[in-house]
Amino acid sequence: MKKLYILSLVLSITFGFAQTNLKKADALFRNYSYADASKAYEECLQNIKNPSAQTIKNAADSYYFISDARNALKWYKKLYEVQGNNLTDIYYLRYIQSMKAVMDYDDADRITKEYLNKKGDQKEINRYVAQKKQLDSLAKAKSLYEIKNLDINTSKSDFGATFYLDKIVFTSARDTTRFGEKLYNWNNQPFLNLYVAERNPADGSLFNEKLFIPNVMTKYHEATASFDASGKTMYYSSNIIKKNKLVIDENKINNFQILKGSLVNGKLENPQKVFFDNDDYSVGHPSLSDDGRWLFFASDMPGGYGETDLYVVKIAEDGTMSSPQNLGPKINTIGNDLFPFFRNGILYFSSDGHYGLGDLDVYESTFLSDGTFSAPRNLGAPINSNKDDFTFVIDKTGTYGYVSSNRAGGKGDDDIYSFTKALPTCNQNISGKATDRKSKLPLTDVTVVAYNSYNEILAETKTNFEGKYVVTVPCNKSVRLVATKMNYSNDEKTVETTKENEIDITNVDFELSNYDDLVIKKKGVEKVDVNPIYFDYNKHDITPAAAEELAKVVFIMRKFPNIRIKIESHTDSRGKDSYNLKLSDERAKSTRDYIVLQGIDASRIESAIGYGESRLINKCKNGVKCTEEEHLLNRRSDFIIIQK
Repeated sequence: MKKLYILSLVLSITFGFAQTNLKKADALFRNYSYADASKAYEECLQNIKNPSAQTIKNAADSYYFISDARNALKWYKKLYEVQGNNLTDIYYLRYIQSMKAVMDYDDADRITKEYLNKKGDQKEINRYVAQKKQLDSLAKAKSLYEIKNLDINTSKSDFGATFYLDKIVFTSARDTTRFGEKLYNWNNQPFLNLYVAERNPADGSLFNEKLFIPNVMTKYHEATASFDASGKTMYYSSNIIKKNKLVIDENKINNFQILKGSLVNGKLENPQKVFFDNDDYSVGHPSLSDDGRWLFFASDMPGGYGETDLYVVKIAEDGTMSSPQNLGPKINTIGNDLFPFFRNGILYFSSDGHYGLGDLDVYESTFLSDGTFSAPRNLGAPINSNKDDFTFVIDKTGTYGYVSSNRAGGKGDDDIYSFTKALPTCNQNISGKATDRKSKLPLTDVTVVAYNSYNEILAETKTNFEGKYVVTVPCNKSVRLVATKMNYSNDEKTVETTKENEIDITNVDFELSNYDDLVIKKKGVEKVDVNPIYFDYNKHDITPAAAEELAKVVFIMRKFPNIRIKIESHTDSRGKDSYNLKLSDERAKSTRDYIVLQGIDASRIESAIGYGESRLINKCKNGVKCTEEEHLLNRRSDFIIIQK
C-alpha cells in the first residue's frame, strides 16, 4: 500500500536507454518508477563491487515502496553493514519494518533496541516497552475478530471500504485504464477510482459494484471517501487538478487534496477544495466524525513529526473549519500515520511508526475528557499482519466492519477484508489476604471460590505462602467469595464488580479460625470453648454477658456448618435438688432458643437438657463447705460437639 503513503502522484517519463545501467536506474528512481527501478538496480548492482550508500538506499527503497520486503531487506541489511548505527531514523525504521515483514521479529527487536539506545530517549523506550507488552499480551489471548477475504477483490488494488448509508463505497484500480493504457508508474497499475456496492448483512460480502459519482471522476486518482450520517455530504481524496491538468511541483510531484461536495440523486454537486489544501504538500484520507463536528485527515505538511501525520479540524454548525491541529507525538511518529477513522469516541488509524507486527498496523486510541487521546493500542492479529493493514472501519454497534491488507493469500495487490467483532470479555481482579483469626499470621493453601448469584463457580484459587490470592471474575456482577481450609472455619465476602474492564478490587481479606482454637478437649469429649454463662438469680433469661459467650457458639456453628451439638446446663449444690433441676432445664432450653434465633437450624442442636446438681465436677455436694470459686465450677453450661 506504499504507493499512497506520500499521498502524491508522480509523472511518467519514457526512457530510451539501450542497456540497463546505474544512470538509468537512478533516473527511474528519481521519477518514482519504483517497479522498474528495482529491476534496474538489481541488474546493474551485480556488476558494482562497492556501490555507494546512496545507490544501496535507492535499491532498497525501490523494493520497499512496492512492498517487496524480502528484496528490500537484502539491501537495507547491506546498507546497515556499510553505515552501522549511523543510519538515519527513517532508514532504521524501514530496515526494522522490512525484517518484520518477513517475520524476522527477533532481529527486528534487537535492532529496535539498538536504535532506541542510540537515541537515548526514555519516553520512546517506555513507549516501545509498553506497546510490545500490550501486543505480546494480545498474542496470548483469543482474538475478538474474525476476518474474511471478499469475492469482490480483483488482481489490482482494492481497499478503503467505508460506510455510505446502507451501502459500501471503496477504492479500486480495476478497469480504470481509460486513456491510452496509461498506468500509474509507481507500481504499474491503473489509477484509482471510487466504487459503490451493495452489502449483504448476513456475511458482509459486497456485490453489484459500480462507479460512484462518475460525473466528477477524473482520469487520475480518486480515493478514500467519507460521508456524513445523512449521506448528503462527502469528502474524498483526489489529485490536485486545474483546468483538467495536473498541478506539479519542481520535483514532478502532484500532491493530493481533499474535496467536499453535496450528493444529490447519486451525483456530486459543486465539489470544492477544503481551505487547508495546498499545492506544495498533500492532504488526504478524510474521515468525518459521526456528528459531523470533526474532520480527521493525513498530511505531509511542514511541521509534522514524521513522513505523514494525522490532523483534525473542528467544523462549526455553519460549516466553518478551524485551523488544522496536529494530533501530537502520542499519535504521530517518525514514520507514516494514515487512514484515520473516528467512531464512538475511538480513533482508529494505521501506522508503521508504532510497535507492530510489520509495515502498517491498525491502532486504536480513545478520546479522553481532557481533549487528548490515549496511548495507541495495536489491534493485533488477525486485523494486523506482517504486511500493510489499513483503512479500518467499524459500524456503530462495534460488531462488524472492513479492513484492507496486502498480506499473503490475497487476490491482488491490496484486498478488502470483512470482519466481525465479538463483544469484549470484561473481567476484574479481586485480591486480598487470608489470615489466622487468633494469631493474625498469613494462611497458605486457603481455597478461595467465587460464586455468582446462581451459586455457580466463577473462579477458584488458593492463597500463596504470604496468604495472598487473586481471582478473575466478570464485570458488573454480584460475586460471593468463600474462603475455606481444612480444620479451619470458612469466611465469606460479597463484592459488587463494576462495568470497567481490568479493574483491580483489592483488600478483600479473610479471617479463618482454627477449629482447635475454638474447642476444648477432655477425656475424648469436645466442647465449645466458652466462659461460664451467668443468669440472674432465679431466672433463665439471657443476659448481655450470656449473649456474649453464646456468640462464640453461634460463630463456630456458622463457620463449621456440619457441626451438631447438645446443650447441658448444670447448677451447684446449693438450693433444693428439684428446684435446681427445673431451673437448669429452663436455662438449657432458653440457651437453645437463643442460638436458634441467631439463625442456627434447630436440627443441629440434638438436645438441651438441664441436669441440676446431679453432675457435680468437684466435692461440693450438699453439706460440704466450699468456696464461691469452687461452687462456680459446677454452675456451667456445656456445648458438647457430637458431630463435626
